[in-house]
Amino acid sequence: MHMRKYHRKMASTNYKPRIAVIYISVSGHTAQLALQMAGALEHYGRVEIHEVCSMPVALLREVDILAVGTYTWDSGELPKGMEEVYEDIEQLGRKELVTIAFGTGDRFYPNFCGGVDLLRDMLYVQTTLAAVLKVELAPQPKDKERCTLAAARAIEKWEHLLKKNNCAHA
Repeated sequence: MHMRKYHRKMASTNYKPRIAVIYISVSGHTAQLALQMAGALEHYGRVEIHEVCSMPVALLREVDILAVGTYTWDSGELPKGMEEVYEDIEQLGRKELVTIAFGTGDRFYPNFCGGVDLLRDMLYVQTTLAAVLKVELAPQPKDKERCTLAAARAIEKWEHLLKKNNCAHA
C-alpha cells in the first residue's frame, strides 16, 4: 500500500532521485547485500553501484540518495578502504543527502557489525539517515525484503526533504 502511494505521488513530477550504492567487501557477502540494496532502490530511479576503490570522487556531491555498505574489521572497526570514504562524507556534511548504512558481520565477534555502527553514527550527524541494515554473514532471502523497506524509507525521507526545500523556495 505504501509503495502504491509513492508511485502516485511521483507520477506528478518528472524528477527522480539520483541514487548510488557504494560498498567494500572482502568475502563477497557485503557485495551480495549491495546488489540486493541496488535492486530495491532501482524501483525509484537509476542506480549506480561502485566498490569504494573505484567510486568517482564527485559522486558524493552529485547523488540524492546514497547507500553505504561495509564489513567490520578486527574488533568493530571500519576496513581501511572505507576510512577515506567515511572522512569524505563527514567533511561534506550534506544534510540534504539521504543515506542508508548497511553491512555484514559475524555474531562470533563481540561488536557485531561495528563498522556499520560507526557509519550509522557519522551519517546520522552529517546526512539524513533513513535506514540501517545489518546482516549476519551472507544475505538470506528475507534480507531482500529488508532492503526493500530500507529503500522505501530512503525515498520517503527524500520526498520529505524535496517538499520542504520546494516550500522554502516558494
